[in-house]
Amino acid sequence: MLLSRYNLKKINVPGLVLPPEDVFNLPEKVLQFGTGVLLRGLPDFYIDKANREGVFNGRIVVVKSTDTGSANDFDRQDGLYTLSIKGIEDGNEVDEQIVCSSISRVLSAGEDWEEILKVAQNPELKVVTSNTTEVGIQLVQDDIFKNPPVSFPGKLLAVLYKRFRTFNGSAESGLVIVPAELIVDNGKKLEAIVLELAHLNNLEPAFIDWLEEHNRFCNTLVDRIVPGKPDAKLAEQLEADCGYKDGLRIVSEVYSLWAIEGDDYVKDVLSFHKVDKGVVIVPNIDIFRELKLRLLNGTHTLSCAVAFLSGFRTVKAAMEDTGFTHFINQLMLKEIAPAIPYDVDHDTAAEFAGKVLDRFRNPNLEHLWISISAQFSSKMQLRVVPLILNHFKHHTTVPVHIALGFAAFIRFMKSVKDEDGKYIGTNNGEDYVITDSNAEFFYQAWQKAELHDVTYSILNNKELWGADLAQLPGFKEALLDQLQQIEANGTKEILAKEATL
Repeated sequence: MLLSRYNLKKINVPGLVLPPEDVFNLPEKVLQFGTGVLLRGLPDFYIDKANREGVFNGRIVVVKSTDTGSANDFDRQDGLYTLSIKGIEDGNEVDEQIVCSSISRVLSAGEDWEEILKVAQNPELKVVTSNTTEVGIQLVQDDIFKNPPVSFPGKLLAVLYKRFRTFNGSAESGLVIVPAELIVDNGKKLEAIVLELAHLNNLEPAFIDWLEEHNRFCNTLVDRIVPGKPDAKLAEQLEADCGYKDGLRIVSEVYSLWAIEGDDYVKDVLSFHKVDKGVVIVPNIDIFRELKLRLLNGTHTLSCAVAFLSGFRTVKAAMEDTGFTHFINQLMLKEIAPAIPYDVDHDTAAEFAGKVLDRFRNPNLEHLWISISAQFSSKMQLRVVPLILNHFKHHTTVPVHIALGFAAFIRFMKSVKDEDGKYIGTNNGEDYVITDSNAEFFYQAWQKAELHDVTYSILNNKELWGADLAQLPGFKEALLDQLQQIEANGTKEILAKEATL
């Protein structure tokens, strides 16, 4: 049996959340560019939840912008898909199965452009969202009168212009635009590109005034791990448990966040925020970006080499080790949280850190440390160096766990160069490929005979770090000591020893 609107009445599975029949009669209030799993696991999930609780009362028209893939599954399943939410929350295991019904239909930009422009003329339309990858929010010389325009901003501008003409530039016809692309200031950047395209297409001043005055482009931050389709074994198990086939089934972690910059008007339009604490609408979302960048991403970066050199293949495996969990707790709460270069109170940081630990412990996610190590030095520069510099603004003591993470990173970057030009590291007799655009620099640094010289040459590189880290009081000496211990005993023994102190 295939999941579909008609077959919903035949599904009777304890615990499975099914949509009410009246949801299929709700108006189309959202135009979404992108069919990807992040959108289906985050904004589409929030809207589905709100509809079930009688709050937002609107469905989504999805625009498939690329020529790859097919919308056949959406058509066959009437836009329905199952979201399996699996993970840890507040130390407890969560396993939820929800049939989401927020998507009304999927249209192809290449084949259904005229129909998409008809959606623009719908007075019920209130919201545009998107996730077209970071590449999508770029200025491309585009003719918005093409069928369709080439770029995402061009398509969006065409929709907005059609709406302006249809409703004679009324204030009520403006839209709230909430992109979900993973770039800083995504709303502002999208707005700037759309405005520039409007000028390049010689659109009338009255439209540009309407665009700026009556449409809201909101900066957002999205955070949820949505791996996508379950693996074959899990898919077979879920299908057997539910008794139906679902070609669109996806799995996500429990944690979710959609932080949106907006005022009371934005809150009123995006009323789905009322049903889930994961949707946060505030005037400034910088604190959420800093918490994610430092406590989640920064912790990943600082613990990556420590875990990998200890022989742990995945995050899940590392979190099962007492020494590693002790290290990561101390790292986050005692060193990273106080060093965040933003005014964050202790309780907020501690609460976020607790959620990060829940996410790390998720038994359903296979996060490979070697994957996390990609472009290691750039991540260290962006996520960690500001923490180190801010720490030393206020303290003269060395943050020992950050130092261990940095020292392990330096050891991880030790390599030989093979005949294909790849940089190969070795740990416990096993080789690994270093995927880092600065690998040559670290290779050369490790050619020095003494560990002291290796450490100094790496920390001293202002071009790489934006500062001379060797001048921080005691930092170079602490890293050298940690490096010597790593070379002599390995990181796992260091972790085990510290956990007993």
